[in-house]
Order: sequence, then structure tokens, then C-alpha cells
Amino acid sequence: MARSALLNVMVQAAFKAGKSLARDFGEVQNLQVSLKGPGDYVSQADRKAERVIRDELLKARPTYGFLGEEGEEIKGTDGAHRWIVDPLDGTTNFLHGIPHFAVSIALERQGEIVGGVVFNPATDELYTAERGGGAFLNDRRLRVGARRNLSDAVVATGTPHLGRGNHGKYLVELRHVMGEVVGVRRFGSASLDLAYVAAGRFDAYWERDLAAWDIAAGVLLIREAGGWVTDANGDNRPLEDGSIVCGNEYIAKALGEVIRRPVPIK
Repeated sequence: MARSALLNVMVQAAFKAGKSLARDFGEVQNLQVSLKGPGDYVSQADRKAERVIRDELLKARPTYGFLGEEGEEIKGTDGAHRWIVDPLDGTTNFLHGIPHFAVSIALERQGEIVGGVVFNPATDELYTAERGGGAFLNDRRLRVGARRNLSDAVVATGTPHLGRGNHGKYLVELRHVMGEVVGVRRFGSASLDLAYVAAGRFDAYWERDLAAWDIAAGVLLIREAGGWVTDANGDNRPLEDGSIVCGNEYIAKALGEVIRRPVPIK
């Protein structure tokens, strides 16, 4: 597959950060047996990965803005472009030695996501997409799953973290969804979950209380793989609303209707 110069910059930044994370992940696995645990070490790994990505991207395009999970937003002089980065999506997995985490990098141009990269250094899976150019896993073209009925679907989700989100509302949504689908999965990395939807591994995904860096690259991957993405209200504002429902058009619409069912009144 042919990549643009900008996408190549994003891929190289993801690879460089991924190499750093892979080294740190090996050390985290060793630290699991210590009494202190690897928490402080993982925080350092996260920040280090973001510095690597920021330096690589801004070296290539110094006028672009930069929004990352770990640091303050940098307003670019360009005005039209912004990098949106999660240097370590799946921190809890990483912290516990679970090899399911990713580097996520998106490029926003005048409010639209035009480039996306999601890279899992533990598996060497690289997901890439450019607006109008399709989505790929390494060099293989991606398409979302073809199932049309929720009763045939495996659906992924993100559960609210301790102390965050509306747990009661989520549990009602989960109960409704579980009554309609083959199975529900929770893997712990939103960017990879969205990449799995683009690859047809999951039929759909939903989650609330997200940040732009969690989903920006994944939104483009799914759309370029022929998928359907909305926020939880059914509108086309997932980054602004901080919620997402996605899959192919049939499954995503049906899933959205299920999670918007009213809460039963006792």
C-alpha cells in the first residue's frame, strides 16, 4: 500500500514510541512480583512515549498543533492542523503485564480526522487509514463485519473506571445489550477495540466518557473500512460528545437503539 508523507511520519512516530514501550513492558512484567509494583514506572513510560511522539511529529510539521493525553495542548501557528495522540492506550493492561495496549495517533485538518495510526507493539499489528484511501492492517485492506443482525453479533464495550462515569446507567445499557447479542467483550483499550471493529473482529462497539485521543484514529479506521460511527445520541459528534457507537450501518444503528432504551421504572 502507498502511504502519504504525513502518514509515514505518523507511522514512524508510532514505531519509535512503540519500541520504547516494548522495552518498558518487559520491565513491567518483572516488576509485577515486587511489593511496590510497577505503577510509577508505567506513568514514566507513558510520559516518555508521548515526548517521543511529540518530538517526531513536531520535527516534521513544527507549525501543527498537538493534543496529547499526558501534556498541555500546544496551539500550532498553522491553525488548520492538529495531532491528537494517546501514547499508551490501555494503561491498566500495560500495568498488569497484559499485552493489549496501543499507540494512537490521529491528524485533524480543519476539524476533520484525515489520518490515523493505531499500533500495538506487543503484537506488531499496525492499523493505518487516510481519508479516502481505505484502512489497513499492516498491508491488508480492512472491511467491517458483514453481519446484519444483533442476534449474530459480538459487541465490545468500555466499562466506566472506578470513580468515573455513570455506573448505574452503564449497567442498564449492558443488561439491554446482553439480551440482544451473542456476546459482549471488554478488552481495555478503546483504540484497539475500534481497530478490531474496522478489521471485522468485533461487529460493534460502544462507550461513553471518552476523550478525543481515545477514539480519533479509530473513528477514521472504521469509516475507511466501510463502517458507521456516531455518538451515543445517534449524532455525528463522537469526538465532541465523548461517546461512540460503531459497526457496520445495520449493526451500529441497532446497537444505538438498544443503548438508548429508557431505564425501566420500578
